[in-house]
Amino acid sequence: MTRVVAFKKLTKFDSKTFLSTINGGRRIEAFPKRQAIFAQGDSSDAVFYIQKGKVKLTVVSEGGKEATIGILNEGDFFGEGCLTGQALRLCSATAMTDCSVMKIDKKSMMEVLHREHAFSDMFVAYLLARNIRYEEDLVDQLFNSSEKRLARILLLLAHFGKDGKPEVVIPKISQETLAEMVGTTRSRVSFFMNRFRKLGFIDYHTGDALQVHSSLLNIVLHD
Repeated sequence: MTRVVAFKKLTKFDSKTFLSTINGGRRIEAFPKRQAIFAQGDSSDAVFYIQKGKVKLTVVSEGGKEATIGILNEGDFFGEGCLTGQALRLCSATAMTDCSVMKIDKKSMMEVLHREHAFSDMFVAYLLARNIRYEEDLVDQLFNSSEKRLARILLLLAHFGKDGKPEVVIPKISQETLAEMVGTTRSRVSFFMNRFRKLGFIDYHTGDALQVHSSLLNIVLHD
């Protein structure tokens, strides 16, 4: 066995290291709160991975109406449409909080997906889990009341039901954004949020940051 082959066998690929170190087509970029990461219609040439912070995905119709289609957290990928030949961004991505994001050029991403089975398995598992989440969102939109949809979104933002410890406090998110995600009016969101607060399901903190308690599950589970 040659020295080079032996070294390759001893050097095990680590996905976490790949997603946290700068090399070749990978670079780490910082985005302050409210700064655009990319805009709808921009060239689609890279995949992004959130190391820290929250990112909002929005779309704007031809008539100028904006809708929020997703809130992403640490550990999430976005912009992967470039891997399937998507030439232009179909949505906009904006930092909701101060963010640290790994930008991976399309070529580098394609190379590691083909070369490293551990990484490709992890990436496919992530996409499948997110696809299930989208299906659940659709069912939620079709069959549940706006109150239940709001409760579910707040629980998801706080990471309840996900691996890891739920977040104690969610950074400030506007009621307009919540209304877009729920598919209702801001006044309805305001009514439900006040009700949740009076029932002790949520609390407001300094700067309108929001604490979500596990008791909010009562709204989602109640028939």
